[in-house]
Amino acid sequence: MAQASAWLARLQRDDVGETDGLEFDAWLAASPANGEAYRAALSAWHAFEARPEAVLEELAAETRRAARRPAATRRWLVGGGMAVAAALTAVAVLPTLDGPANVQTYSTAKGQHQRVTLADGSVVDLNAETRMTVRFARRERRVELGDGQAIFDIAHDRRRPFTVEASGRAVRVLGTQFDVRNRSGDVTVTVARGRVQVRPVASSKTGQAFALGPGQRLAIGRAGVARLTAVDAQEALGWRSGRLVYRGEPLAEVVADLNRQFVEQIEVTDPALARLPVTGVIVLDDHASVATRLSLMLPVRSVPSEQGLLLLRK
Repeated sequence: MAQASAWLARLQRDDVGETDGLEFDAWLAASPANGEAYRAALSAWHAFEARPEAVLEELAAETRRAARRPAATRRWLVGGGMAVAAALTAVAVLPTLDGPANVQTYSTAKGQHQRVTLADGSVVDLNAETRMTVRFARRERRVELGDGQAIFDIAHDRRRPFTVEASGRAVRVLGTQFDVRNRSGDVTVTVARGRVQVRPVASSKTGQAFALGPGQRLAIGRAGVARLTAVDAQEALGWRSGRLVYRGEPLAEVVADLNRQFVEQIEVTDPALARLPVTGVIVLDDHASVATRLSLMLPVRSVPSEQGLLLLRK
């Protein structure tokens, strides 16, 4: 019973990880009595959460009564009063773990990438010009992704789902790897491993829910139109290693991506040229080399401008 109560407290920690889960499963499998004890401890804790003041008052009264009983009766209480023991342990330990959510904000500037390891062991790679707010509490892990892009490699925790909110959409996972892109209200979710659910946030009354598996990408435009496609997920994650992969994307979108990676800017003032489709891989080594590759991929040339380079038709 003491072990069950200790597990109940351990699994409530904000930094609980996969190792905790594996050891807990092994403890449950060691004996049927362990599962019974844990269910009793969990039931006692739920009772405490429902009526904490009444439970504390009754526990205090039971403690006073037990102190006045004969030794034999007290020994019976130790062996048979499992729910009381579990509640006492839970009450003593768990309230300290149920404080306000831990909130942290991360942001990257133009041309800056950042890798962040969160308190639960999850790893997030932030693309350039990205802002992310992380809120971890005992029962949930929540991230708000502002304008930006990030790759999430989520530590499994079946008791605390991980949710990423971006432009009115919520991506809910338990343990997986995926990319979320939120640029000017256009949201794209690409799954590399595991499964995710994409749905409107609770405050939204419109929108459809989608379930995505490995190699699937969901693109939702600002107008709410959704498109689900099959993709090479590693291509979507390529920006982390300095490669941008495009398949028929308009030049204007490619230039917008490049302008987040370099201080020197690329301009496209010709509307027809901005719509030109781009297919290929762009390596992000330096500004001049990128412009040269664009001129090899497309019928364009670059000339110096006040911002950096201006793209013109050849």
